[in-house]
Formats: sequence, C-alpha cells, structure tokens
Amino acid sequence: MPNSQFVVSPTWLFEHLEDPQVIIVDCRFSLADPQLGRQQYQNNHIYGSYYLDLNQDLSSPVGKHGGRHPLPNTNDIANKFAAIGINYQQTLVVAYDDSRFAFAARLWWLLRYLGHEQVAVLDGGFSGWQKAGYPVTDVTPGLQMAKFVPQVQTEKVVDITTVKSRKDRPDVVLVDSRESDRYRGEREPIDKIAGHIPGAVNYPWQEVTDSSGYVLPQTEQRRRWENIETAEEILVYCGSGVTACVNLLSLELAGINKGKLYAGSWSDWISYL
Repeated sequence: MPNSQFVVSPTWLFEHLEDPQVIIVDCRFSLADPQLGRQQYQNNHIYGSYYLDLNQDLSSPVGKHGGRHPLPNTNDIANKFAAIGINYQQTLVVAYDDSRFAFAARLWWLLRYLGHEQVAVLDGGFSGWQKAGYPVTDVTPGLQMAKFVPQVQTEKVVDITTVKSRKDRPDVVLVDSRESDRYRGEREPIDKIAGHIPGAVNYPWQEVTDSSGYVLPQTEQRRRWENIETAEEILVYCGSGVTACVNLLSLELAGINKGKLYAGSWSDWISYL
C-alpha cells in the first residue's frame, strides 16, 4: 500500500498495473457534457482501468428531492463493483479523473460509505499519468465476477432533516464546498437559486489540490481545517454531493474523521424552498 492511505502516485500505480488485487477506475466526467467522460475513456485510458459514470453509475435517477446526484441504489452499485473485480474489503481500488479529484473522490467516498476502506485516488489524475509517460490504451478490460456485499456506514451521511436540526449547534460546523462566488450567491451556473445554507462556512474544494491536480501536503491539509478541527461533527455539502467528497478526502488526509456528507446538498436544500 502507498505511503498515504488515500492517495497513490502515478509511479506506484504503474508498478502495480499487473497486480490482481488492484482495480483501477476511470471517473472522468463533465457536468457540461455528460457524454464526454465516457468518450475520453473510449479514446484512451490507463491500462486495465474500467469506467464508471457519475450520472449512470455513481448516482441514482433525479427526483423531486434528493438533489442532482442522489446516492446510487446500494444493490445496483454493489453489483457494478463486483462486475469490475472489486472484492469487498480485499481489492485496492484506485480512482482517477482529470478534474482535481472532483469525480474520483465521489467513488472514493462511496466505497468507504459501503464499508470498503481499500480505496485511493490517483495523484495528478489522468494528465499526471500521461505527463509521466505511462501507458494508455483504448482496450476495454473484460468483466469479472468478484464478491461485493456492502455494509452501509449510515453515520457517514446526513439528510436535510439532520442538517436543519444540527447545523446551529455550537459543536457542529456546516461546510459549503463550492467556489466562494457561488457560496456568496454572486454566481449560480447550475441551480435555480443562488446562495448558501444559513450558518455554513466556505471551504472551496479546489483548495485541496494545486492547479495541476496534485494533492497538497498533509501539513497544508491540516492547516486548512485548523479553525474547525475541534468541532464534534463536520457536515459537508456542495451543489449536489459530488465535490463535497474532495473536502471529505481532505479532512481524512488531515487526520480529522468527523466529516459527514449532506448527500443532497444545495440542490436538495433549495428543492424545499
């Protein structure tokens, strides 16, 4: 296993490409063009990697409430994990994207939510892999039959009722993970209403990595959260429960394991307004 429990380097992954206990998942996606990630995967991807789509695989269909990316049906996603060779609590999963962990972290969080701790994200993403000169291919690997029997960690997620009842407690911090101008309500490119949940503090998810998508050192991850690390509970949201997972990854890198995902996030919150 790599030095950091949650992030692997391109070099480490290259050295483990043939390891049957390592499964690589391509999570590239574009909110503006939902077909783009799959097209990019079909053109070229890291040797041996499978593709999981944010909308089709890592989320369930959108309803009146629940936000733009509701969590996937547990049995459905468990079957998909098994089909690409993920044995529950055995296989190390390495997730990558090309968006500074925006989508890879969703898979990282989902696996841990289902009780599978052996998961990491690829430092630098697909671009970092290519810059290092490591192999890509357009060949899709065949399906496998692993065994994935999830044990849902219900304490890792909260709904709107829980957020409303806890967010104003002195020992609870509500974190908005979106860009600062969206948090302030100056710009809203996706949702129908701009602004943020009253009482939330802003920690933009892009601060977890540098501009090239490499994770910042653990000391900087700790420094990010030093003002709120004493909280009993940290509830994290974004627009739809996707990029909030990058902040949840950052909290874990900082050694703070009190983060919980408000899965519906802002898009769920405003569906009740």
